[in-house]
Amino acid sequence: MANERLRAALAEHNLTYLALADELGVNVKTVERWVAHDYIPFPRNRHRLATRLGRDEVYLFPTAVTGQRAGAVSESEIVRVYPQLSDISADAWRTFFESGDNDIGILVYAGLFVAESTQLQRVIRKKAKAGASVRILLGDPDDSHVAERGREQGIGEALAAKVRNSMVLFSTLATVPGIEFRTHRTILYNSIFRADDTLLVNTHLYGLPAAQAPAWHLRRIPGGQLAGHYLESFERVWESALPIGEP
Repeated sequence: MANERLRAALAEHNLTYLALADELGVNVKTVERWVAHDYIPFPRNRHRLATRLGRDEVYLFPTAVTGQRAGAVSESEIVRVYPQLSDISADAWRTFFESGDNDIGILVYAGLFVAESTQLQRVIRKKAKAGASVRILLGDPDDSHVAERGREQGIGEALAAKVRNSMVLFSTLATVPGIEFRTHRTILYNSIFRADDTLLVNTHLYGLPAAQAPAWHLRRIPGGQLAGHYLESFERVWESALPIGEP
């Protein structure tokens, strides 16, 4: 059985078997076996392949990574744990968004602290002008999930008001090429902030404001699965969301 995932990744990067063999220092017949017969490369070559092709090792060779090893690698994706989101300094937020050269993403209900920060807005604008894709997902202020979260946090309609406030404050970014806004109507289990393959994930706890809930600093690495789950979750919400103003 052929490894179609590996074949497609090579085609996407315009890599021939011979070119890849030269890069990795292996025989071209070895590369042919990896693709045509789904042979599993040695760990060192799996890692180099995943890095070269920009794919997870687990994605390219799903049968090669045992559950135990995948768990160990995923644990290595945890850079730091913050007891509260508010423990992340303004400089750390600036550095985080500045590290994103290709993909910057924000999934929140309101995210007012970002919208209110002229410094962070300046960084996001600069990144978009440099070619990064910026996607910002805000909660629909008229959605029942936003209303329910406001009640849970004891602030009632104030959360919907915060969302509307963020929309106004973010409006200066809406006309910048490369920046796209959408509203979502999902139950927000985690707020997700993305800078390429680095994430800040704010978990949500019943009755606590987001600023008082924990946050995980994650960095995706080949073979890990933890960061990938949150990246996939972001994409699912993005696909179901609507441009601001659409019913």
